[in-house]
Amino acid sequence: MMKELDVEAGKIGLNMNYSKTKTITNTDEDITMRIGQDEIEQVKDYIYLGQTIKLNKENQTAEIKRRVRLAWAAFGKLSYILKNKRYPQHLKTKVYNQCVLPVLTYGSQTWTFTKANMDKIIKTQRAMERQMLHIRLMDKKRNEWIREKTKVRDVRQEVAKLKWRFAGHNIRQKEDRWNKILISWRPWEYKRSRGRPQMRWADDIKKHVGSRWMTVATDREEWKRIGEAYVQRWTEEG
Repeated sequence: MMKELDVEAGKIGLNMNYSKTKTITNTDEDITMRIGQDEIEQVKDYIYLGQTIKLNKENQTAEIKRRVRLAWAAFGKLSYILKNKRYPQHLKTKVYNQCVLPVLTYGSQTWTFTKANMDKIIKTQRAMERQMLHIRLMDKKRNEWIREKTKVRDVRQEVAKLKWRFAGHNIRQKEDRWNKILISWRPWEYKRSRGRPQMRWADDIKKHVGSRWMTVATDREEWKRIGEAYVQRWTEEG
């Protein structure tokens, strides 16, 4: 397949950069892949389109941890505004919403939502809000009080909105689009390991809408209407 890709790309004037091409597998095997005399490096994880790709159970956790680190880096670069007592809060809020929150939520459309994942990102946002207000955990200020002061957009609502829109958009695509095909694809030959099965990407949507959620999603207005309750549920559960 790699050789065919290289040949077909060459036909339209594209040259594959072998040093930047990597392979990744969901097995424990070491797979040697070559194109001509060049060996393609096999890696355990890879940054693709701004997201960490790992084909194991740690994939989601690794990406969310990376999002948290990058969000703190963005917060740090703007701390001269966000932590400056001379600037009004409405300016800090605007900067945070436009420059920090998008870093924390980037790619969240593809996340499998679990309470543990949501806890990680909401704790990060609350820590940032405390720094903006120059208060500490030991000050024991209620989260509602803090949010009333900062007025930043809630990260749980943001990621829920992004995923809901993404799900509806993909379902309304043409039948032959890969992004739509992959949503319902199941590797029938693969047997799950014993124990509680991991959550799948659509499980939280199914919980909210039901097993016929893909049919419901074809109605844009209905999907938009019930999406409000989906977003609110995650806000309340978080």
